[in-house]
Amino acid sequence: MPGAQVPRRANWAWLGLLPFAFFAALFLILPIVYLVTGAFQTPDGAFTFDNLIALTGSAIAASYMLSIKLSLVSALFGAVAGLLLSWALVLGGLPRWVRGAFVTFSGVASNFAGIPLAFAFIATLGRLGIVTVLMRDVFGFNLYGAGFNLFSFWGLALTYLYFQLPLMVLIITPALDGLKNEWREAAESLGASHAQYWRMVALPVLAPSILGCFLLLFANAFGTLATVYALTGSQFDVVPIMLFAQIRGNVLYNPNLGYALALGMILIAGFSNILYLVLRSRAERWRA
Repeated sequence: MPGAQVPRRANWAWLGLLPFAFFAALFLILPIVYLVTGAFQTPDGAFTFDNLIALTGSAIAASYMLSIKLSLVSALFGAVAGLLLSWALVLGGLPRWVRGAFVTFSGVASNFAGIPLAFAFIATLGRLGIVTVLMRDVFGFNLYGAGFNLFSFWGLALTYLYFQLPLMVLIITPALDGLKNEWREAAESLGASHAQYWRMVALPVLAPSILGCFLLLFANAFGTLATVYALTGSQFDVVPIMLFAQIRGNVLYNPNLGYALALGMILIAGFSNILYLVLRSRAERWRA
């Protein structure tokens, strides 16, 4: 009959989200709720602010500063080097197979971390690593005598670059692909040089993507534990190592303080990821 309402059919596609929702609740939401609750409790279960106040102590504050400094340095160098590499792959006129090989390698290397990565760097750039020995015996150059030390702050930053740089390549390449030839042609028709095009058109368009990638790299480095621990042990008290010592250690055992440390990490990493999402949404406007 005219005007009769057609019954709405059930949309069973929502069932496909149930496995994701289940795992997100089980391994993300519930653990965060547990950490937040534990951060405001004593070992006896009483409410307290002492755990959060303890985060302002000199040792823990220094640990946060070390983690932030290491994350900023590795994210900065990873973002700059990854941007230059991506530019060469996308806009440098290289053969297509070179881009495919680098993107494939980046997908593997960006997930290569922890103990295997630490062992690879020790075997390569350690005091008896293959590169160190070759430079000493073949070229007569003592790498460690010149001041390099893999087990130092800058050695850690160099190790982080192994997974930071490929991650930058993976996430900035689509942004470079989004640069339209019409923009360059319009700039050239108006008399702009190649440098002016990049300074006044391309870089402003890419800026949200570059800053967003930098924040993502920062968050990625901030939560790294296994690589630091395997490479330097407890020599560098970054926040994840202090958290591990509070939750699993025999001397500094204080799980509730560990929960407060984890809460601080969640807030810092969460803030970085939120800014990344905001900047990514602004960058996607240019690709529409």
